[in-house]
Amino acid sequence: MATGQAEKREHLYKILVIGELGTGKTSFIKRYVHQFFSQNYRATIGVDFALKVLNWDQNTIIRLQLWDIAGQERFGNMTRVYYKEAVGAFIVFDVTRSATFDAVIKWKNDLDSKVQLPDGKPIPCILLANKSDQQKQGIVTTPAKLDEYVKEHGFAGWFETSAKENVNIEEAAKSLVNKILMNDKLLNTGEVIDSERFGLVGGKTDTSQKKSCSC
Repeated sequence: MATGQAEKREHLYKILVIGELGTGKTSFIKRYVHQFFSQNYRATIGVDFALKVLNWDQNTIIRLQLWDIAGQERFGNMTRVYYKEAVGAFIVFDVTRSATFDAVIKWKNDLDSKVQLPDGKPIPCILLANKSDQQKQGIVTTPAKLDEYVKEHGFAGWFETSAKENVNIEEAAKSLVNKILMNDKLLNTGEVIDSERFGLVGGKTDTSQKKSCSC
């Protein structure tokens, strides 16, 4: 380990928050960035931004630029511009409306087709089953099925979240940042990362067989 005065490292990461209209994307961001919740958000028009600064460890500052992309913008010509240079994403669905889950795969396919890591792999994407404080319907009532779905479609994991009750907001974000950091180190140095150091779940280096993530 380095001794003495270590130089502070700063990272700026662009993260997308996408999904159908009314799934709670803005509420998720407001809760995470400002520790605030309101029932009365207007629908996001186009794209909105928020910045979250994390003192990750004593030598690392991480700035997360969260892009809140309107549900009605989906698959539009502008999404390629919005997605550019993103290194991670959340796809959000509403556990009370099965139709918002049915649309998840379209969002994931659209994301994977428009943005990749420098090595051509998909950017890490975590699925958020939001509004978990309310009555659930559909696949989210059977977590084992959602585990399978996440593995099958290449998600980095999933969390039940509630922006209203502040459930799993920090945990979901930390999980995504861990994966972004691991990718960053692998791409920039080629070194083998100790996944325990980053608290990764099911993370392995490229040389090993790919294992699924759980949450």
